[in-house]
Amino acid sequence: MGTGTGWGNGDGGVPDGFGPPAYHGNPFAPPGSRPAGPPPGPYGTPAPPVPPPARWQAPSPVERQLYEAKTRGDWSGYFDVLGRNWLYTAQRRAFLDAHPGEVQFLPHFSPQVGGVCLTVLTEGVLPAPVADPVYSSASLSWYADAWDPTDPPWLAVNPGTPSEAYFLTTPEHRARWKRHTAAEIRPGLRLRALHVGGALHGTVAHGLACGALLSVNNGELWNALAYHGRGYRRERTRLQEWWDITTPEEWRDTLERLLSAEMVSPVWEFALRVRRGLALDFGGAVELDHWRTVAERVVRRNAERAAEPRITPEGVTPGTPADEGEVSAQAAGVRRLIGRIARYEARFRADGLLEDGRFIRTLEAWDYGRASGMARWGLAARFGTLAETEAAVVRASSVARANYRSWEEFSAAYILGRCLHFDEEEFGDWYENALACHRILTTDPASPWLNIPWK
Repeated sequence: MGTGTGWGNGDGGVPDGFGPPAYHGNPFAPPGSRPAGPPPGPYGTPAPPVPPPARWQAPSPVERQLYEAKTRGDWSGYFDVLGRNWLYTAQRRAFLDAHPGEVQFLPHFSPQVGGVCLTVLTEGVLPAPVADPVYSSASLSWYADAWDPTDPPWLAVNPGTPSEAYFLTTPEHRARWKRHTAAEIRPGLRLRALHVGGALHGTVAHGLACGALLSVNNGELWNALAYHGRGYRRERTRLQEWWDITTPEEWRDTLERLLSAEMVSPVWEFALRVRRGLALDFGGAVELDHWRTVAERVVRRNAERAAEPRITPEGVTPGTPADEGEVSAQAAGVRRLIGRIARYEARFRADGLLEDGRFIRTLEAWDYGRASGMARWGLAARFGTLAETEAAVVRASSVARANYRSWEEFSAAYILGRCLHFDEEEFGDWYENALACHRILTTDPASPWLNIPWK
């Protein structure tokens, strides 16, 4: 039994707290003898190539690169591809729930090599998520370290597909695997898509594209509705640490609030609503001082109205007078917020995020974009079903289209919400990464934003 340490920052670029899992061991000890066959080369004895079907389309560039390396007999190149990507293995859900931090190898007999194998899959060939089994992901180096003498003598990669291959798992062979593991696995700020099994056009694709700023930032497949992310346990950890979600009920409640734009700050929306009203009233740009003055006046007027008695079905209800100090603090806070929004918008114009003379009308995009992501995260964590995820993604598309007029307008609003929430006017990574994602999505010919009409 081995204990892997290959998920740390130096090996896979994974944030602290997300690894490594301890290897729990093989519940089915393989036969002591290895399959007969020709003498192994430096990477073992790959199985005979499986010819691709006519007009075969690789699900993603990863599987295409594996197939191309395999076809030319470049097994070193094949392992370079494996070493740049997360490799997934099936897990019993009950085991993962009962043994935090551990994984279990579930071997099977393969007629291809006449022996017992452990199967690993690349992301593009993962099956649609079901309740059980679930999947765990790790680096090639982690598998090399975690292997135990009682574990299968063969590693099967993408069996049953044109990119499949089988490799011996002796200590000597596993030492070679480790030399191919990239310093950072699947880095972010990349546009990645499924070419088979992923939505590329239509309402579902539009809804998934509403979450593309998140997908590009994280280096994830933007159009994979049947989403596994980094695997069952990793996605549960993400939801717990970032959203405090630990149950299906909490996930559904959060998803509903995002789709209803109930999580975006009402103070942000108040400030933008004041400017929007002034722009409609006066038919043009709104001066910063005018915006601040009117916003403060509305804050004070709302406080006065709250202090007035109200007529209700039960009779006259006394008002609630507000403390003057509290009202003044609220007014000052709104004035500061307006200044922050104006400075962000100025930077957005300088960086090409916002056209000259344009302003952001509402920040609901901050919720709708996250709703698209939340729908998939919940599926990967098995808090919801594929049908629930699809319905939520379609709804995200609908509400986004109802409130914005273009991908660019949606993007600027989403990024402003992200910056107000995280950046604190530092214009640091929270802003720079979002800007990089925006530029990728508005310039890459393969971008959904350039191939899916907004309306």
